[in-house]
Amino acid sequence: MFRRKKKEEPVEPVSGAETAAAEMSSEATAALSGGSTTPNTSEAVVDAEQAAPTGVAGAGNAVKSARARGNRVQKVGIVSSDKMQKTVVVRVDRLVLHRKYRRYVRRTSKFMAHDDLGSTTGDRVRIVETRPLSARKRWRVVEIVQKAAK
Repeated sequence: MFRRKKKEEPVEPVSGAETAAAEMSSEATAALSGGSTTPNTSEAVVDAEQAAPTGVAGAGNAVKSARARGNRVQKVGIVSSDKMQKTVVVRVDRLVLHRKYRRYVRRTSKFMAHDDLGSTTGDRVRIVETRPLSARKRWRVVEIVQKAAK
């Protein structure tokens, strides 16, 4: 496969005397103000919590949890088995372009997901990545997108 080249940022030439003067002035202003040159992350969290409106419940928790968790992977698939207790097997289909024939081929993956919602075979569900819950279960059912036709 081909590798992409990294984008190069233009670099402006700076003489050594100007760089030393700029560093010295930033340290001098920090010493005069009594603070450090780098912003403190705990102060940023406190500022964000204070800036949040007081009428909104849990606004401070949203700021903290947004920093702690990244975007979790979500997939939509069809439940193929619900014979276990609180566990379903979700079949996720995706289309992959065939390298030689340039046609789309359907690939299927099966994921075991924790299910508190009570989905049944044939339901279309949204699953989200989570911590390991058992030896093969690393996904959780978040919502039932469409119930199966009976």
